[in-house]
Amino acid sequence: MIVKDEEEVLARCLGGIAPLVDEIVIADTGSSDGTEKIARAYGAHVYSFPWTDDFAAARNFAFSKGTGDYLLWLDADDVIPPESAALFPALKELLGNERPDMVMCPYDIAGSGGTPAFTFYRERLLRREAGFVWQGRVHECIPPRGKTVRYGFRVLHLGSNKPRGARNLHIFQKWAKEQPLGARELCYYGKELYYNGLYTEAEAVLGEMLRGEGWYVNKIEACKTLALVYEARGDRENAFLALLRSFRYGEPRASVLCMLARLFAQEKKWREAAVWYEGALVCRDHAEEGDLEEPACRALFPYLGLVRCFYFLGDRERAKFFHQKTEELAPGDPSVVYNRRFFSEA
Repeated sequence: MIVKDEEEVLARCLGGIAPLVDEIVIADTGSSDGTEKIARAYGAHVYSFPWTDDFAAARNFAFSKGTGDYLLWLDADDVIPPESAALFPALKELLGNERPDMVMCPYDIAGSGGTPAFTFYRERLLRREAGFVWQGRVHECIPPRGKTVRYGFRVLHLGSNKPRGARNLHIFQKWAKEQPLGARELCYYGKELYYNGLYTEAEAVLGEMLRGEGWYVNKIEACKTLALVYEARGDRENAFLALLRSFRYGEPRASVLCMLARLFAQEKKWREAAVWYEGALVCRDHAEEGDLEEPACRALFPYLGLVRCFYFLGDRERAKFFHQKTEELAPGDPSVVYNRRFFSEA
C-alpha cells in the first residue's frame, strides 16, 4: 500500500486484510496525522517515501519491500468484503497449484449507500519474481503479461472524505511538459481537464488521443468524455458526432446509447430518445474488457428514460410499465420515488 494522511479509513481497510496476508508493507508518502501509528498497530512494516508526483514510483517502492511469493496491492479507502475474505483460502490454493504471474480481480467502485456503482477488473495479485513494474505517474497500472487468470476476489473501493482537489490534473500538466504522453495517459488527461472545466484543452487532448493509436476501450471512453465536453459547451451536434464515433472502435456501449438518448430528449424528440434507451437495455456488459460503465446504464437509467419518453408521447400505460420495471430494480432511488408519487397523484 501507499498512503498519506489516511487515519480516517486505514483501520477499516487493514482490519479486513490483516487476517488474510503474511505481511503488510506500507509506503508513507508524508503523513502528518496518526496514519503510521494505526498501520503499526496492525503489524505493518512502514517505510517513508518522499512524494514526487508519481504514483507508480511510490507503488514500485512499496513492491520492492515485499518478500512474499505474491504481492497484493490496496488503497487505504478500499475494503475486503466478507464474501471475498471467505474466498481467500481457495485463492491461495490456486496460487500454489497454478502459479500464475498475474491475477485479475473485480474492483467495485461504490456509489451512494456503499453499493457498487460499477465494476472493472484490475491486476490485484502479482508474482513477485516475475518482476512487474508499475507504469504511469497517475492512474498507474501494470501492463498484463505472462500467465494471467481471473478470480472473483472482489475489492470494494469506498473512497474517503480526504480532499484531493486538482492533484491529478497538476500531475498530468507537469508530466505533459516533460515528455509526450501515450494514448492511455492522454485519455485520462482529457478526463481530468474536463472535470476541472478546461473544455478547450480537453477537446485538444482527447482529439490528439483519438487521432493516434490506442486501446479500443480507451478510445470509446475518450469519445464519451469528448461528448461531455461539447455538451458542457452547448454544442449538441458535435456531442452527437463524438458518441457516434465510438461505434468505430467496438460494440455500442449502453452508456453511449443513454447519452445519445439524453441528447434527443433535450430536444423533446421522445420517439428517437426511446429507440436509443431501448438499445441500451440489450447491450452487453463489457466490464471484463476494462470498461468503466455503471451497470445502471443497462437497466435503471434507460428504464427511467423510457418512463419519461412514453409519458410525453401520450402513452401512459407504457410509461407505467417501465416505471414498474424501475420499482423492481431500485425502489429507493430518488427518481423512482418521485415517479411513484407522480403516478399515484395522477
